[in-house]
Amino acid sequence: MFYGVDYYPEHWPEDRWEIDAHLMEEAGINVVRLAEFAWAKLEPDEGLYDFSWLDKAISILSRHGIKVVLGTPTAAPPKWLIDKHPEILPVDEDGHVKGFGSRRHYCYNNPVYRQYTKKIVTAMAEHYESNPDVICWHIDNEFGCHDTTVCYCDNCMKEFKEWLKERYGTIDKLNESWGTVFWSQTYKDWDSVIIPRRAVTSHNPSLLLDYKRFSSDSVVKYQKVQIDILREITPDKKITHNFMGLFNQIDYYKLAKDLDFISWDNYPINHFSDSIDQISSSIALSHDVMRGVKKKNFWVMEQQSGPTGWEEMGRQLKPSEMRLWVYQSIAHGADAIVYFRWRACTFGTEEYWHGILDHDGIPRRRYNEVKQVGHELRKIGAMIEGSEVKAEVAIIRSFDNEWAFEIQPHKRGFRYMEQIKKYYKYFYSRNIPVDIISPEDDLSGYKLVLAPGLIMVNEKITDNIKNYVRDGGTFLTTWRAGAKRWDNRMNDQSLLGPLKELLGIDIEEYSVIPDDESIDVVFGDNKGTANTWYDVISPVTAKVLGEYKADYISGKAVITVNKYGRGNAYYVGTIPSDNIIKVLLDKVTGECGISVAGLKSNEGIEVLRRIKGADEFYFVLNFNRKPSTIIVNKQMVDILTGEYLNGEITLEPFEVRVLSNR
Repeated sequence: MFYGVDYYPEHWPEDRWEIDAHLMEEAGINVVRLAEFAWAKLEPDEGLYDFSWLDKAISILSRHGIKVVLGTPTAAPPKWLIDKHPEILPVDEDGHVKGFGSRRHYCYNNPVYRQYTKKIVTAMAEHYESNPDVICWHIDNEFGCHDTTVCYCDNCMKEFKEWLKERYGTIDKLNESWGTVFWSQTYKDWDSVIIPRRAVTSHNPSLLLDYKRFSSDSVVKYQKVQIDILREITPDKKITHNFMGLFNQIDYYKLAKDLDFISWDNYPINHFSDSIDQISSSIALSHDVMRGVKKKNFWVMEQQSGPTGWEEMGRQLKPSEMRLWVYQSIAHGADAIVYFRWRACTFGTEEYWHGILDHDGIPRRRYNEVKQVGHELRKIGAMIEGSEVKAEVAIIRSFDNEWAFEIQPHKRGFRYMEQIKKYYKYFYSRNIPVDIISPEDDLSGYKLVLAPGLIMVNEKITDNIKNYVRDGGTFLTTWRAGAKRWDNRMNDQSLLGPLKELLGIDIEEYSVIPDDESIDVVFGDNKGTANTWYDVISPVTAKVLGEYKADYISGKAVITVNKYGRGNAYYVGTIPSDNIIKVLLDKVTGECGISVAGLKSNEGIEVLRRIKGADEFYFVLNFNRKPSTIIVNKQMVDILTGEYLNGEITLEPFEVRVLSNR
């Protein structure tokens, strides 16, 4: 198993590099990421390459048994390049050029920048082609961070029109799809098509959705420029990029497709509060989203190792807390942990973004905790290597649908992802593993599939879901499902559109629920409330499970289930209170025969299982700030300590156990 750190030797005197490498080796570090922001050091002037310093750093690390993930430095174009070609800078929706002085200051569609990208990537690939210590390429850094996915420059205008031509073929088809007859927005030809720079009021929602799709595809296309070079010159080296969890400006399913594996940057302390659910469940969901983009294990390329901060600082990591987050990462499918960063920098924007070592480079408590984990992973790494998370439940995350709700949230403050979190929390609190998947993924291996917020569907997605339910699967979706076409236009057929037969209901009418109003709902003997939205449901072939108990909709259906083929399709016409979701999902999971972890635990203890053949590994993580208990219902061994366990076990705050069935 790889256990590493992000290292920036260019920030420190060369006589320090040997000291750092020795300390890394002592801590069990066997891999580092290098050079992802070092373009100005690697190419101080156009065509003048200097790899000597990087060669020396790699050589020193190699002597201490440390391999290298090498970053392409394209996330931070150097000043000399901006001075020569200021046209590569991105443009905001007001037409203002974003200047030099930070990072990610380039447009993905700029042809000049693509040429310079090819040059630096080619030079690096040719120089390190035969270096056995470089085992992997890391492309760029955090595509889209700082809201840099979308650009509104003239190059993007040109590329967007070409993208639209390929998508629609003719201008008449585009006009029909977007409904441009509204407000006299009809385009006579391709030259007249606009990009959504700031207008008097809202742009056409179909235009906005397509521009989000185009901007995402532009990132994927730019990444492919680098991948093609690296594949040709260094075919034996793996390629990755560091994703950002729940980030939604890029379709991660598409971005992941050309990579060997994905990595992501995990900073749980940024989400920290006293609420267990808000911290650990949110990070768990992020891990599962990352595992789902390729449906395989992943790396954490930046695992938090200290207080974060640019202008302001986050809080300190408490003793054993860093270790806890590391093991949560592994539990959810991380095959490598790489900390950010080795040592806090004494200059630049990230002076307050701490690492394993503070600014003075002296090993202290956090280093000792990293060292503890390093020694533990040397002990158990071979055992858990090759193991995977196996889930019987899947939640569909659709970037297109998330973008549609981002454009038109229906109600101020509503977020697509918040509804996914609400359902995910049920499974998390019961230690039921979940895969987060694309709506086009194969559903046949799951007992239960949920798709909150599936407002847009196309024929492929519809057929995928229908076939799954017809063959015996259980499906649950929520309000507004099927209400729109894939081009973000409303369906002109009855609501639910192509999902109507599957769900067996009609929607009589609907409305938002104002913040100052409350609607009561009942599910059997259970009383709860509804918020945000309500559908007034008329069952056709479906059975009513829950009803409203308020105003003129009292007695109308709010939750239904429909038999379809050999399976069942559930519909929830609102956002119910947590107690109603609990009762509903208790019923659904019980009928599906969803299995839970073979350990009973207090609230705040996460238990997740990784499987390798007949071997099972249970990661037991106490996120409580107090001692908490689990009940082990058969004898297991803690592979961290060698201790055999059975019955009730007490875990200290932030304690971790890794149990094996044999």
